[in-house]
Amino acid sequence: MRSILNIFWLAGKELKSVLGDPVMVVLILWSFIVAVILEASGAGDTVYNAAIAIVDEDGSSLTRQIADAFDPPWFQPPVSIGADRIAPEMDAGRIMFVLAFPPGFEADVIAGRMPTAQLEVDATAVSQAQLGTDYIANILASETRAFLTNNPDASDPALRLELRRAFNANGDPVWFKSVSSLLNQLSLLTIALTGAAMLREREQGTIEHLMVMPLTPLEIALSKVLANVVVVLAAFTLSLLFVVQGVLDVPMRGSMGLLLVGTTVYLAAAAAIGMFLGTMARSMAQFALLVIMVIIPIIMLSGGMGAIESQPDLVQRLTLALPSRHFLAFAKAVVFRGAGLGSVWVELALMAGLGATFFLASLLLFRRSMSLAG
Repeated sequence: MRSILNIFWLAGKELKSVLGDPVMVVLILWSFIVAVILEASGAGDTVYNAAIAIVDEDGSSLTRQIADAFDPPWFQPPVSIGADRIAPEMDAGRIMFVLAFPPGFEADVIAGRMPTAQLEVDATAVSQAQLGTDYIANILASETRAFLTNNPDASDPALRLELRRAFNANGDPVWFKSVSSLLNQLSLLTIALTGAAMLREREQGTIEHLMVMPLTPLEIALSKVLANVVVVLAAFTLSLLFVVQGVLDVPMRGSMGLLLVGTTVYLAAAAAIGMFLGTMARSMAQFALLVIMVIIPIIMLSGGMGAIESQPDLVQRLTLALPSRHFLAFAKAVVFRGAGLGSVWVELALMAGLGATFFLASLLLFRRSMSLAG
């Protein structure tokens, strides 16, 4: 009972320290509001509002029909330019795509001579350029087919691919990116806050005060983890309700309670990593470098920036030791697929096991550092 009270009062001290620091409060608000919105709604895996120009040397009804097919929000209204303006407009960065039709394009299409239209692409915008090229090719083919058959609803060839998107019917990238962004903020803030709390005790000299009090290293460590988990979990919950579901309009199919339980488990694991780094470092500068070394793999290899299956085999095996990989798989299953405990208990168990491992390692290192300081 005494140990629980000690942990409670120490955690309260940590909460006052974090919430009493205006910079920390601003950082937390920025991370879970502005950063999530910017990352989720930023440039993604679709073409959006791309600037396109048309060089129409044919001036036929077919070329005008094709030009009219470039609609928002994928493309800006097409701009008609001359061939001599292609290079200057692209050099200035005002146009991303230029579609040029040669003279006699419509006549050659009708005669079945397979004419060629030229597409100039500003490839400095790599993702948009590649995807936009596919969009334009599909529009060109579909509008030409509609022109030849005089029926915009003309059937496709007998063999065709029918696309059905599971769990995200419209393929909206904001849904996945918002959850991935929340994971990034959880990882960064929890590791940084917990590690900084460990270092703050040493730099302010309060670690000596704790050592002479009737406290154990376990009580001190648990109080650091508990305080930071409470702060970040509260920020995560508010962001999920008011930013992800409210502002970004991302639906949640699974249980909110289950998601918060899994998030708490992950936060405890991330806090243990932060405590380990904070105990290893001897200054804030060292801690900042360690955080950079750790947080980049945690974010890049979790599956948020690229599918786990697309990574090299060795890297895939290494990511099994990252709680972030298991949390993202857990969160996607609960939020998008409506998974229950029976489907995600393995991810929960792995996060808990990894968190316990990191916590024991950090506790041993913390005990050692306190004994050396004593």
